[in-house]
Order: sequence, then C-alpha cells, then structure tokens
Amino acid sequence: MNITVFGATGTIGRLVVDQALAAGHHVTAFTRDAARVTAAHDRLHVVVGDVTDPAACLPAVKDADAVIVTLGAGRKGEIREAGTRAVVTAMREAGVRRLVCQTTLGVGSSRANLDLFWKYVMFGALLRAAYADHVRQEAVVEASGLDWTTVRPSAFADQSPAPVRHGFGGSESGLRLKIARADVAAFVLAQVEDETYLRRPVSISA
Repeated sequence: MNITVFGATGTIGRLVVDQALAAGHHVTAFTRDAARVTAAHDRLHVVVGDVTDPAACLPAVKDADAVIVTLGAGRKGEIREAGTRAVVTAMREAGVRRLVCQTTLGVGSSRANLDLFWKYVMFGALLRAAYADHVRQEAVVEASGLDWTTVRPSAFADQSPAPVRHGFGGSESGLRLKIARADVAAFVLAQVEDETYLRRPVSISA
C-alpha cells in the first residue's frame, strides 16, 4: 500500500514509518524538518511542509491509499486540530478516503475525559488546553465524511484477560501504565487495512 504519515518524526509517527517500511509498504513521511527523518529506504518519500496548510499537504496525499495522522502539539501550539483539518481538506481534494487518526485522550468519550481531567487532575488548568485540542481534533475527523478511524492508546485497564483488545471502549477504573509505544504504532498501522472499526473510536489498553 501507499501510506502517508503526518507527524512522521514524532514519538509514534517515527515508529509507524519504520514498521510500515518493514511490512513492505511504500511510505510518504510528511514533516517540517527532513533532517529528523531517520529512516532511509527506497520505498520512503519525504515531503517537507507546514501541516496546517492544505496546499502543502496535498502532494503528500495525492497518491495515497491511506493516511495516518499522529500529530503532537508542536511548536505552533494547537496543531492537532489545525493540522488534521488541513490533512482532511487535502484528502478530499485528492479523493483519498481512508484516514486513521491517533489521539491520546483515553477511552470512551473524549469530551467526558476532558471534563474528568479538568475536575480531578492536579494542574488541570495547565492540561485543559492540550486535552481540548484532542477533542477538537476528533471532531474534525468525525465530521470529515471520510472512512475514518480514531485510535486512542489508553492509560486505563479494560479488565480483559487479553493484553490488547481491539475496538473495546474500556473502563476508566484500574489506572495502569500506558502500553509500549512500539505496540501503539503497530496497532495504528494495523487499522489501515482493517475496516471493522470504520467511523468509530478504537481504544487499546494494557
């Protein structure tokens, strides 16, 4: 497959790129700094640009079978929402429909999680802006009209004997450590070929 990764030099994005290449896919890595792309491969194409600019995103998605978004906050602040909106616009123009967007706001309803953090987490005032960005990002994805899946690496136990359970809403009880980043990347990549969870959030928890 031809897969485009936005956030390709971030914590998860870099691993997604490496794993996609190892799986035999052709990968386009979108970044603002080509020097940060550590992989070198004949199936790797690097596009440099501003992820908040749809025109800059368009060359990266025009030949893609699927697009993966793994954006962080970035130097520009609330980049998840703005960047995802630009990617969606570019995908629509290019006629690309499959979008997998990785967010990090726990399980279940992101809005409910935001309210939970705001009420109960120490320094909630400092965290609220970052978590609100995730909520707005997911809203952009859900309103996109694309074949989308959102993936949330969850910090919460799902009370299941299986270490990873796909598509399970989870439980907000039993707080545990987040799963390994390489496992998150592998799960995100697996969703590209999986149509089971189209148009709904998917959580993974340990």
